[in-house]
Amino acid sequence: MFFVMAAILVNIMQIDILTLFPSMFDGPFSESLISRAIKNKAVKIKIHNLRDWAEGKHRQVDDSPYGGGAGMVLKIDVMDRAVQVLKKRGTKIILLTPQGKTFNQKIAKKLSEQDHLILICGHYEGFDERIRNLVDEEISIGDYILTGGELPAMIVADTVVRLLPGVVGKNESVKNDSFENNLLDYPVYTKPEIYKRKRVPKILLSGDHQKIAKWRQKEAKRRTQKRRPDLLK
Repeated sequence: MFFVMAAILVNIMQIDILTLFPSMFDGPFSESLISRAIKNKAVKIKIHNLRDWAEGKHRQVDDSPYGGGAGMVLKIDVMDRAVQVLKKRGTKIILLTPQGKTFNQKIAKKLSEQDHLILICGHYEGFDERIRNLVDEEISIGDYILTGGELPAMIVADTVVRLLPGVVGKNESVKNDSFENNLLDYPVYTKPEIYKRKRVPKILLSGDHQKIAKWRQKEAKRRTQKRRPDLLK
């Protein structure tokens, strides 16, 4: 009897990041969870220097804005060439901009279901308005201005990667994260049991997992009501 072993093809997420400052990603992506995810082939992350698609002796990627004004603006032609080379069928292209939709866990979950993401980091004064026509979605990490889109790209990548299968592990930690089911995470404790007269709640020492689960659910709701009541609306 002959057995035919069928190969199981697993799609590995790929994240391409377009930036003017590739070295900014060296530290964050070479440590901790993202580094392990890359080594374990749960995700492929490639950092691309936008200047690789610039033309001319000086590889110019930006220029002064029409109509005058301070600062320099990222050029549409350079960005378009980069995107056309990197994108493929099914690619989701994200522009990191303070004018985008505020990033949250729900958006992260949707992005984690994609096979291929391109994250575009803006910089300096801004970018040619026509670049918006190249992207599928615009994302902001908050109502404040950074020097560029590199830090937001790191945050989006980190949040998405930890949601990929097998990255965090088989435990329930991801399911119990803050913002799951519109709740903040419940409080957790470890040794010592008593520290400076503050004691670990007795229920956590009871060994009754059903009661502990109910206590955690109650505490998650109480904490959310106190700190982020908007999540319960």
